[in-house]
Amino acid sequence: MNRDKRQQIFERLRAENPNPTTELEFGSTFELLISVILSAQATDVSVNKATRVLYRIANTPETILALGVEGLKQYIKTIGLFNTKAENVIKTCAALMDKHNSVVPASREELEALPGVGRKTANVVLNTAFRQPAMAVDTHIFRVSNRTGIAPGKNVLEVEKRLVKLIPEEFLLDAHHWLILHGRYVCIARKPRCSACVIYDLCEFKQKSEG
Repeated sequence: MNRDKRQQIFERLRAENPNPTTELEFGSTFELLISVILSAQATDVSVNKATRVLYRIANTPETILALGVEGLKQYIKTIGLFNTKAENVIKTCAALMDKHNSVVPASREELEALPGVGRKTANVVLNTAFRQPAMAVDTHIFRVSNRTGIAPGKNVLEVEKRLVKLIPEEFLLDAHHWLILHGRYVCIARKPRCSACVIYDLCEFKQKSEG
């Protein structure tokens, strides 16, 4: 896929959704961090349902830490892998208090040092909270990047690096959200909704399948 085609793709995605953002509900950078940790292998819908209650009770490192692991589990038990996530969230709250004065750090290295925070989680926080051109590649973005030909790659890291390199700079800050929403609602896994796709004529998957 050439640069002009990528330019057209992201111009159309921007026109359709000028101000994209995550579907996770949050009121602070700390809430975003916790929600992203909880969202691993879980849906945003399930996380939002749990955090709407949790964040009314506790939404700072100090108040969540005060709940303890068992106390936190009562609020997130409807989310997949909640036992491990509860332990990681409590450890992360303690680390934020001990090392960062309860402030979420804005660097990848410091974020990834927090329990339960991997590269993808760090990228979401860097991009959404701190507006850095980071690309969090989940299953949706991996699929869309390969299927359309925007940035094909054999693994998540390869796709991430190619996206950052190949997406025109003016779109980099919002590209993560456009791609994930496109994969979640249009370019779905089993039966992509090509008839509803605004970039259908630019997609290389269609051309391959018809060729």
